[in-house]
Amino acid sequence: MRPAAADHAAWRAEIRDFLKDALSGRPAARLAGSWMNADPAFSRALAARGWIGLTWPKRYGGQARPAVERFVLMEELLAAGAPVGAHWVADRQIGPMLLRYGTQDQRADILPRIAAGRCFFAIGMSEPGAGSDLASVATRATPVRGGYRVTGTKLWTSNAHIADYIMAVCRTARGEERHAGLSQLLIPADAEGVSIRPVRAQSGAHHFNEVVLDDVLVPAGGLIGTEGDGWAQALVELAHERSGPERFLSTFTLLSEASRLAGRAPGPAAAAGLGRLAAHTLVLRLMSRRVAARLEAGEDAAAEAVVVKDLGADLEQAIPEEVRRFLPVEAAPGGPDGFADTMAETLFHAPSVSLRGGTREILRGIIARDLGLR
Repeated sequence: MRPAAADHAAWRAEIRDFLKDALSGRPAARLAGSWMNADPAFSRALAARGWIGLTWPKRYGGQARPAVERFVLMEELLAAGAPVGAHWVADRQIGPMLLRYGTQDQRADILPRIAAGRCFFAIGMSEPGAGSDLASVATRATPVRGGYRVTGTKLWTSNAHIADYIMAVCRTARGEERHAGLSQLLIPADAEGVSIRPVRAQSGAHHFNEVVLDDVLVPAGGLIGTEGDGWAQALVELAHERSGPERFLSTFTLLSEASRLAGRAPGPAAAAGLGRLAAHTLVLRLMSRRVAARLEAGEDAAAEAVVVKDLGADLEQAIPEEVRRFLPVEAAPGGPDGFADTMAETLFHAPSVSLRGGTREILRGIIARDLGLR
């Protein structure tokens, strides 16, 4: 089971040919982690083909190709379980944010390095005691001569241990309005005062981190956009983070393996289960592409992105449960290339799906507010 190949068939074929060679020999269970898996060498191989920063202007290392081609690229990478985690945040969020809010110096310095697969990013939003409630951010960035002194803690910071920078939301001013006084800063991960500690998943995998910022000096040139506009900027960033195909394709490897094992003539239970999951996936794909088109046009699609994220989390967590009903693990092949290990890996990752990018409770609160239900 793969994304529809009818649109941009030649482009999809080129991507699939590359992935066939690049992922050769990797067991299916290793591909089940999808975009959370990081492999800097794989990212550099993509960059060598110009496939990071695909839509960015050529003067910044991009290819200036249409947004729909990038969407197709993301679909194919995710469907194949490619280990894109090293560059994913930089390509998905940081590039668009710098193109929209960054200074010319920031763009000229950082974007070409991202496009070359030589500069990786982590996002510093969630905090202990704050979770997905961004307005409760307590990390303080005190303006000083020449920049800011930053103190606080960020939690669930994906791949901070391999990042060159952390784009952190910090409180630069206090006021009565919870959403006011926030700013976004580029913090070098190797700066003095930055400590990165692993937060391991139940499988033992190391994706998440706790990042402690102890009086870190950030030069004035590290401010993204306008001081105090961090809330509005973060909403734009979150629209990019929450609406992409990774929000409904994270557990796609398991669905693909189940479809392969069920064969061309599945039994009634398997046919019903696969049909139900495929229908949900296709609907979310259409929704995600619509949000991508709106973002490309510079429109506000934050509310629609939240819906994609919430429904996508439901689907991704439903896939292993649904598949277990019609394809018992004990009846399937084991081993790293087998279905059982792929199922186990997917189950290990599934609980985090409704955490990363905003918890279910926060997302549904946003949806209720936007619909005028509270």
